[in-house]
Amino acid sequence: MKKIQMVDLKGQYNQIKDTVNPSIQEVIETTSFINGPKVHEFQRNLEQYLDVKHVIPCANGTDALQIAMMGLGLKPGDEVITADFTFAATVEVIALLNLTPVLVDVNPDDFNINIEAIKKAITPKTKAIVPVHLFGQCANMEAIMEIAKSHNLFVIEDNAQAIGATYTYKDGTKAKAGTIGHVSSTSFFPSKNLGCYGDGGAIFTNDDDLAHTIRGIVNHGMYERYHHDVVGVNSRLDSIQAAVLDAKLPHLDDYCDRRRDAANKYDEAFKNISSIETPYRNGSDDNHVFHQYTLKVKDIDRDALVKHLNAHNIPCGVYYPIPLHLQKAYADSRYNEADFSITNQLVNDVISLPMHTELDDEQIEYITSTLINFINE
Repeated sequence: MKKIQMVDLKGQYNQIKDTVNPSIQEVIETTSFINGPKVHEFQRNLEQYLDVKHVIPCANGTDALQIAMMGLGLKPGDEVITADFTFAATVEVIALLNLTPVLVDVNPDDFNINIEAIKKAITPKTKAIVPVHLFGQCANMEAIMEIAKSHNLFVIEDNAQAIGATYTYKDGTKAKAGTIGHVSSTSFFPSKNLGCYGDGGAIFTNDDDLAHTIRGIVNHGMYERYHHDVVGVNSRLDSIQAAVLDAKLPHLDDYCDRRRDAANKYDEAFKNISSIETPYRNGSDDNHVFHQYTLKVKDIDRDALVKHLNAHNIPCGVYYPIPLHLQKAYADSRYNEADFSITNQLVNDVISLPMHTELDDEQIEYITSTLINFINE
């Protein structure tokens, strides 16, 4: 059996190196390292894939979130509502811009931001909502957009974990994750479903004026060299990373399908284990692209399970072990523990198993049997 990895980037590379290597070599030979033709080619191809008017590449997913908020003109003190159960980058950029993060609880099934908690958190200072499509599954965007419209709020989709997912509206129409809010950010960190070989990110929007503003922000506020029209940053996707991403983009739907297939096999193995709750699917299959395969365990010592799996050479992850509202950097006396009952439970119950495009049946059988043996011991 091959060595089990949380993410098998080497195995994935071996499948596409005949396309990736020449693309990288072309960038090196042309020396168009920054904003070269490969960046623009990838941008156009991603716009077509997502059916979105504007993709603005940038240096990483955290920058993408920050730049999206800068582009919307949010001011210090403005309140931004987001989920308590997610990676810190989402709240980090809110704090960096001197905005006021307002953390709320999530759903117990799909781990995404809770609609009623959003409604409860809105005040006259609220200016934006940041839903995070956690672990690869879309948040309830239809309800979120309705709330935003009724309160005149911006919606910034954090799509770092769900590129390739498709959201289905109540009437059956569909849209790609990241194309529904006023603006969206994504990350191309190597472990993502569409990942480069370094850092990378992008912002998506259908708003022409916002796209124009963001294009200036990512490049020092310049639209014309040495003319700085807006306050900007230096955040550009380099051409080598764009070449990698453009080579991988045609495979993205297949990558997502293979992750779903692995998730289904995990589900089948665990279906009769009462102490394991497999990932909830909200709506149609294409709503979830399984950036992570995350279980909830009941009446099990989760941390002992982690040690057991690691002892059997099975990597796993706990995403996330500490709620954001309990992190030192984001602690706030306004928060009431009773408002975070789901998140406070999830941090004790969740465990993520290996999930990537190269998982094979032998590995899945070994992972699942090792986990079940721990439960039965």
